[in-house]
Amino acid sequence: MSPATMTAARAPPSPLAFLSAPAPPKSPGKTSVRAAFRREVEGGGRLERRELLKRGTAALALAPLLWSTPPGVLPAAAAKEVEVGSYLPPSPSDPSFVFFKASPKDTPALRAGNVEPYQFILPPTWKQMRVANILSGNYCQPKCAEPWVEVKFEDDRQGKVQVVASPLVRLTNKPNASIEEIGSPEKLIASLGPFVTGNTLDPDELLEASVEKLGDQTYYKYVLETPYALTGSHNLAKATAKGNTVVLFVASANDKQWQASEKTLRAMLDSFQV
Repeated sequence: MSPATMTAARAPPSPLAFLSAPAPPKSPGKTSVRAAFRREVEGGGRLERRELLKRGTAALALAPLLWSTPPGVLPAAAAKEVEVGSYLPPSPSDPSFVFFKASPKDTPALRAGNVEPYQFILPPTWKQMRVANILSGNYCQPKCAEPWVEVKFEDDRQGKVQVVASPLVRLTNKPNASIEEIGSPEKLIASLGPFVTGNTLDPDELLEASVEKLGDQTYYKYVLETPYALTGSHNLAKATAKGNTVVLFVASANDKQWQASEKTLRAMLDSFQV
């Protein structure tokens, strides 16, 4: 029995589990999580209100909050629809960027102590996007069985970034394993690639894989050319393991965005630390 299967037996399944397992049969009158996720990726973070209304009275009670609650109260459901430069401080290393450091008020997993705080820089014109509640891991912390989305930021002209967290037990039986103990960079991206692309990852789409040491922490870095990915035809990723979680930073762009912002996206990737 795989670690994911063992975990699923004692923890509620994550809404992202469909990327690594067959889709469950649809029940009449219920929303397909697979379809909801595809709309979330393809629609730039928009989740139709009627999808929430179909999930029952609990979702109906929550629905108004998804559009009105600021980050820190329901961080998975709402985000500031303003440029991040209006509220984030300038980056100490490069004032042309702003500095984001996640704290327990930002996501359910950070509040549950399931993820270590992470940080990165981004351009001041970007906006934080809402993460749909079904993708945030909000309901299954601290024992989510599958990866979830922590935060998302986007700029229509330059691309988008997101932080995805995966339970360590999904990848290895060893508690508190380092990323090297999980396996090679190629082995890790084979497991987590679908969470980079939003659908599938072919081995031929991996252009570069490298290892970076920052203090005592090891990171795997990737350059991917993904013409069929839902997230974009160009993807950069950086992953590390800390505590009981693997944290993955993904920067994505289409061809037009990549031509204009490759340097910016690479700088954001390089700045990511846990």
